[in-house]
Amino acid sequence: MVANKITLKFALAYILILGLSSCGSERLFEAYQGMPTLQWEELDTVRFELNPTTQNGEMLIAVKYTDAYDFRNLYVRYILKDSTAQVLENTLVNIPLFERISGKPLGKGFGDTFTKYDTLPLQVTTGITSVELIQYMRMESLNGIEAIGLKVVTPPLP
Repeated sequence: MVANKITLKFALAYILILGLSSCGSERLFEAYQGMPTLQWEELDTVRFELNPTTQNGEMLIAVKYTDAYDFRNLYVRYILKDSTAQVLENTLVNIPLFERISGKPLGKGFGDTFTKYDTLPLQVTTGITSVELIQYMRMESLNGIEAIGLKVVTPPLP
């Protein structure tokens, strides 16, 4: 009986979260790639394929991480390619994950898992069909990285 009540509570919470997250009509694309070992290996490239309707939005990188992550920030190289696999842009970004002084996580979350969104400073805004993300921390493996995501939203109004 207690197990049924707990299951019902989790189901209701899941439905509530799904309902709240579907309210934002500004999202054009959102996808995540999980790290099965909770580590982002140096040679692992995270790749997202975009369709033409998502090319004109603002791109955000999402980092889902735990407090087991050993650094204050994360350097990520993003590579934008067109339909012929030609590189349109290849840029390094620094994503802060923890406050410098207090060490408090900057992302939203609960427990020991957090998600931090950061805007990619794009120079190219059209013709992008794929985005590749590579960790650039000069470490073979980064502990505490659960998933990397890409979100494309409609650009803010001026």
